[in-house]
Amino acid sequence: MDRILRATAADGFVKMSLVSAKDTVQKAKEIHHCTPTAAAALGRSLCAASLLGNMMKEEDASLTVRINGGGRIGSVIAVSDSSGCVRGYVTDPTVDLPLRADGKLDVGGAVGRDGYFTVSRDLGLREPYIGSVRLVSGEIAEDLAAYMLESEQIPSACALGVLIDTDLSVKAAGGFIVELMPGAPEEYIDVLENNIFMMDQLTTVLSEDGEEEVFRQVLQGMEYHLVGEEPIEYKCYCSRERVEAALISVGEDELRDMAQSGEPVEMSCQFCDSVYRFDAEDIKALLIKSEENEN
Repeated sequence: MDRILRATAADGFVKMSLVSAKDTVQKAKEIHHCTPTAAAALGRSLCAASLLGNMMKEEDASLTVRINGGGRIGSVIAVSDSSGCVRGYVTDPTVDLPLRADGKLDVGGAVGRDGYFTVSRDLGLREPYIGSVRLVSGEIAEDLAAYMLESEQIPSACALGVLIDTDLSVKAAGGFIVELMPGAPEEYIDVLENNIFMMDQLTTVLSEDGEEEVFRQVLQGMEYHLVGEEPIEYKCYCSRERVEAALISVGEDELRDMAQSGEPVEMSCQFCDSVYRFDAEDIKALLIKSEENEN
């Protein structure tokens, strides 16, 4: 089961959130027919959005991570609700690059580095809260850490990873954010930096030992307590009613032209690939509904 786990350590001076998202990323890979490199870029972004979304206190809020570094993959979009359930897509899921010299997927090469890591929070107010930082590497975890520091003013350590198996399925996926609270002694910073530097690769730990071992390695030398757990999944909120509302929003003149053409209209969801079909009679009904709303 995919889930987010939260822990506190060092008398509350350290907070850590961990997401394990193998099935979530596998579903995203299948929906969008992603290559391994595209799956890693999208999967890391979904994990980042899930962690940030789960931190929101507003129940009906949503959070969007947008990454555009000028690379061949185009834009990477990941959206989370306040529980950490996510959906997302990349502009070009067919992009695949040779492995890096260290044998890892070249996510930074696919994403690019000439652009921004942007987070938009929709809290139900008139305007969303938007924070943006220039990309550091395009590898996403470093960019997330830069966002946390520059935009949120929270010193953080971040790791994100997607491990693709030999059969091209997702073997492991996840990420963590470790936050230092104001007033944290310098010694805690040193301990965390050393622990994270010495720990095994995140996806290897998740696939072989599980979430508890990630906490143990990252927070080694500190007393910690698990304080929360929440299941997550790949979850799209599209529906025929929402698509109808989108069609009505194009205006009566456009709807009238669609109805007169007699051709069916098909609209697909970028997040889940669901296709909604409207024939001429459906469009006429929407036109009547639009006219009634005007009156």
